[in-house]
Amino acid sequence: MPPMNTNALKKQAGETAAALVESGMVVGLGSGSTAIFATRRIAQRIRSGALADILAIPTSLATEAAAIELGIPLTTLAERPRIDITIDGADEVDPAFNLIKGGGGAHLREKIVAQATERLVIVVDESKLVTQLGASWAIPIEVIPFGWGAQARYLEAIGATAKLRLDGGAPFQTDQGNLILDADFGAIADPAGLARQLEARAGIVEHGLFIGMARDVVSAGTDGVRHLRR
Repeated sequence: MPPMNTNALKKQAGETAAALVESGMVVGLGSGSTAIFATRRIAQRIRSGALADILAIPTSLATEAAAIELGIPLTTLAERPRIDITIDGADEVDPAFNLIKGGGGAHLREKIVAQATERLVIVVDESKLVTQLGASWAIPIEVIPFGWGAQARYLEAIGATAKLRLDGGAPFQTDQGNLILDADFGAIADPAGLARQLEARAGIVEHGLFIGMARDVVSAGTDGVRHLRR
């Protein structure tokens, strides 16, 4: 049997997780190339009548546009402060279900939604499962434009190699109009401790470490789909 391509694995993970959504739920819609398969499958289930009374909260402007195009009814955290389930992707997942997120630059909104969620389900292909965070992925750090160079120097002072994320040669801008520094710390021995250190720094709006938030990981690989629970 030939190996499946990564896009097919992402589709399997996303569609498997979408089956966890039940009628009447408030659903967080994640961002990125794996989560979009879950969003599309949720829309299909709504159109078929398998799901009813669904309201969704998107984690990015791109996801919001996709949900509107797909006909998924939307709400806001102001109207529905408690989310039943969120399905989102990740760049890395460690054995304790700690995550690095933010490859697409949406981790601030993703974390706000995750913190309001009863059940955060992470969908990935098997390449995203790692023994230690940071081994192959830098931590996205959202910073305000004012004084961003000082934040880069701070990150380097605590052991990172920090690079300003670019988009076509210009600084990448988040949905909030902020910048992103991709901070490569290498393998991270204490993700929770590093998260606290980053949170204490003025000018850093949010970082891509998600500690103790995920309850489920749905991983697709060449041997099939695994649903891991914490």
